[in-house]
Amino acid sequence: MSSRRDGPLMRNTAQSLNKSRVAITAAIGVGVLLGCVFAILFPHGLFSPARVYTSRVSNSNNAQVGSAPCESSERMNMLKSEFVAASEKNAELKKTVRELTEKLRLAEQREDQAQKQFLVLGKQKKAGPFGTVKGLRTTSTIVADKSVNPRLGKILEKVAVQRELIVALANSNVKDMLEVWFTNIQRVGITNYLVVALDEEIARFCKSKDVPVYKRDPDEGIDSVARNGGNHAVSGLKFRILREFLQLGYSVLLSDVDIVYLQNPFHYLYRDSDVESMTDGHDNMTAYGYNDVFEEPAMGWARFAHTMRIWVYNSGFFYIRPTIPSIELLDRVAGRLSREPRSWDQAVFNEELFYPSHPGYDGLHAARRTMDFYLFMNSKVLFKSVRKDDNLSKFKPVIVHVNYHPDKLPRMKAVVEFYVNGKEDALKPFPDGSDW
Repeated sequence: MSSRRDGPLMRNTAQSLNKSRVAITAAIGVGVLLGCVFAILFPHGLFSPARVYTSRVSNSNNAQVGSAPCESSERMNMLKSEFVAASEKNAELKKTVRELTEKLRLAEQREDQAQKQFLVLGKQKKAGPFGTVKGLRTTSTIVADKSVNPRLGKILEKVAVQRELIVALANSNVKDMLEVWFTNIQRVGITNYLVVALDEEIARFCKSKDVPVYKRDPDEGIDSVARNGGNHAVSGLKFRILREFLQLGYSVLLSDVDIVYLQNPFHYLYRDSDVESMTDGHDNMTAYGYNDVFEEPAMGWARFAHTMRIWVYNSGFFYIRPTIPSIELLDRVAGRLSREPRSWDQAVFNEELFYPSHPGYDGLHAARRTMDFYLFMNSKVLFKSVRKDDNLSKFKPVIVHVNYHPDKLPRMKAVVEFYVNGKEDALKPFPDGSDW
């Protein structure tokens, strides 16, 4: 009986539970569906930080509307100071960028130069057997730039032989020596020579003697020195003037006018260096270098120090090829002489040629050769030793440079008498040195 009474109740209960499950399942499904919809429509959520922040900012702005006039001036001042600070920072950054750009440009330039040097040197090679290895000695010449001085370029095309010539600078102060100079050049048969006239009188004089001459265009910076300067002042100008010859692609045998030509010097040049110069030395040691021992007794065991010495090159007679090191040498010397007006051009010329690189200074990487001091003879060698030696006095040099004596003109004439006209006692009246 009891089972019969419980049957309908249990069925009703089961049906109710089934309906509840269906309702719950449907509710869950609807919740999931709504969640998906909201996830799509509001990916950051209804209460995301951005919405909350926007709302707060909006409320804050609304709240501060009344206080804005009170704080606007302070805010404006603060913004102005920040703007000034930002502008200064921006200027510093621009300066830094310019500096870095310049450093980058220089680095690229050095890299380009290194690549060009590598191309000049050629492919890398292995070292050969012992005693067979020789380094590169001759620097390649530059590409000629005719735009530097077209007028001078046309003159050089007519005068130069195999793109080389003798060049001398002269003003009216050295007119008599200049005549001895070009008379002997003509007598030897040299045609490739040129006088750079530093004033109108010399230009007219050379033209009257049928001497190749080049008169520079007016230059206020150096014309006064050119017209009125003595030997040393005029000597300093040549480094600036020579640059154009080299840029035009010509090798120059630079010559002072106190030189007597007895043979053609172009037959005795090696042309294997940037600079080939006569020496002020008077024997093998002083001309070509020697080991000079310096003694300092206070050092005890290390009292002797070895030094390498050589007498200077003569800046009044040297052969210079159109290479980058040669032009750099001219720039260095001319630059220093303009900054150091009391400096002697020959001293500066040698310092730039010989000083090695050291901290704070980059030395010049130029190849140099010392000329034979008996062929390219200075007046100390001639008057102190050669004229007194029977064997040496029979030897005819290529040139004689009267650089050690102030009485230049009479000694030049005596050299001509001795070597050209055969007058054996022409050199005897002169002392070894000078009277003062």
